[in-house]
Amino acid sequence: MIVSDRRTAIMEAAARVIARRGVRGLRVEELAAEAGVSTALIYYHFKDRAGILRRTLEFINDRAAAYTTERDPDAAPLDPRQELEQALLLELQDDEAVRENSIAWGELRASAIFEPHLREDLAKATLIWVQEVADLLGRVRPMATAAGLAVAAERLTAVVEGLSMRWLSGILPLGHARELVVDAIDAELARLGRQ
Repeated sequence: MIVSDRRTAIMEAAARVIARRGVRGLRVEELAAEAGVSTALIYYHFKDRAGILRRTLEFINDRAAAYTTERDPDAAPLDPRQELEQALLLELQDDEAVRENSIAWGELRASAIFEPHLREDLAKATLIWVQEVADLLGRVRPMATAAGLAVAAERLTAVVEGLSMRWLSGILPLGHARELVVDAIDAELARLGRQ
């Protein structure tokens, strides 16, 4: 196994362990066993627990970016509205990797309350997501102000996060969560159209 494959295996294992046990339940020994590597190798690659958490956050963000933007090259092109809708709805899909990512993201977000060293990285990751959604909104509503786009993107990403947690906890059916996201997109686009 080459170095990047080992790191990837460790990050995949970290996302699984965090999704299963939460951040507070993450133990390096369990992570090593899950990844099939030694604890020394984990410390070699990630230095400490904070490094593991930081890199896991990056990993799940990269994985989410992949599954929300990948498209079949033979598929018909999407208009800007469809692209926006797809980017947000693909955060809510009945897929093992998406489920694991969403749970791990929620655990990392919640743990930032108790682990301040995660706050800055979490804030950066959230800001990047908000900016990506603002860019997509701007393609649909090119005359909207930058401030309006940013606020709309903030609301939409917060709605997706909240609905994701409700869906994952069994409070809300997936189909209804997706309908509510589409309704939220409609409301934000209407608001931006009135600016």
